[in-house]
Amino acid sequence: MTFSHLLQKIVLDHRTHAKWLNTLSFMENAGARKISACEHHSKVSLIQLKHAAEEHRHAYYLKKQIAKIDPELCSTYESSELLASRATRQYLHTLDIQTCRYLQHTFQLTKEELKYAAYLFVTYAIEVRADELYPVYQDILTKESSKIMVKSIILEEEGHLEEMISQLDDFSADWKAHAENILKIEKKLHDQWISAIAQEV
Repeated sequence: MTFSHLLQKIVLDHRTHAKWLNTLSFMENAGARKISACEHHSKVSLIQLKHAAEEHRHAYYLKKQIAKIDPELCSTYESSELLASRATRQYLHTLDIQTCRYLQHTFQLTKEELKYAAYLFVTYAIEVRADELYPVYQDILTKESSKIMVKSIILEEEGHLEEMISQLDDFSADWKAHAENILKIEKKLHDQWISAIAQEV
């Protein structure tokens, strides 16, 4: 089953669709919390604050969209209200751990430097994924004449990706080669996540 077919199947079932929105909201919220956790105790850039704020807003926006399906559904992030809850909870956490291992081995960084480098590369990988995922989802929503929309998120994620590239340019001249390795780690985790969702729906 292709990703597009899986999403179509999800969107056509109200309860599953609510769980999908809640799962995306959980991911955005987890991303925002990771960004905040990577902050230096004093040297926090405007871009980093902006990213954390916008990811939190995406989490709120997606959660709010659930009410268009059924206001009674998915009021928490309990496992029963997420799709593939175990894989969902592990995805970003595992990406963060494996990215930190790779960066520590490659760059020999201090603890603070490692936190910032992980923020750059993990956020970059997630933004690349978001740039693929949300447009496919929006196409299906449009096709099904759904009341739910993610167009505003698509625009902001595109802006985030440009900002991450700019920060990575400043971090290392050969960041692209390292980013390719991080993207391979992310792809494996993403495929596991989608496979777990497909088995559940």
